[in-house]
Amino acid sequence: MKRNPPVIPSVVKDQRLVKERRQQIVEGAVRLFIKKGFHKTTTREIARACGLSIGTMYEYIQSKEDVLYLVCEYIHTELETRLRKSLYESDTARDSLRKCVENLFYTVDEMSSLIVLIYQEAKSLPKELMSYVLQKEEEITGIFENILIKGMEDGTLSVDENTVKLMAHDIMVIGEMWAFRRWALKRHYTIDQYTKRQMALILDKLIPREG
Repeated sequence: MKRNPPVIPSVVKDQRLVKERRQQIVEGAVRLFIKKGFHKTTTREIARACGLSIGTMYEYIQSKEDVLYLVCEYIHTELETRLRKSLYESDTARDSLRKCVENLFYTVDEMSSLIVLIYQEAKSLPKELMSYVLQKEEEITGIFENILIKGMEDGTLSVDENTVKLMAHDIMVIGEMWAFRRWALKRHYTIDQYTKRQMALILDKLIPREG
């Protein structure tokens, strides 16, 4: 069952200011987490990186784990927003799939350090926050599930209903593989070539055969 996002307590009641300051904190923390890792980064370093005193920063968060959760939330929101921009009601499922897969691959290329960061560091979150982060992963994968279901309905994609979830997860893994294996893949492919070849493999499985 879908749950509401966890509430990160804040002393400050002005929600506009809370949003603004937390974005500031996220931007400072991201640079440090990528460079040093979550455990080796101190809250004092995060405060310095985002231009706040340690006391002021604690008016907007309660712990370093809160900061990590906000970073994960930012990454997921950015990825989900970009993918949903690919979707138009008037498109066939096949057109939506092409656009959304392409958008996924290019977004992963642009956000590769952040994608790796989530998988490396999210395990440090408390159980409740970790559970919600995993829920967001499933919701993003659900974008592709919905496209595949639409493809079964409009006839532009061929997929068995029992493999819809598996195929949606396959697409996400193939996209995110560029972030994790780019060190090896970029010796052989540009992101354009990777996208083109992986798109062909995905569509080869999903385009209905004639006759």
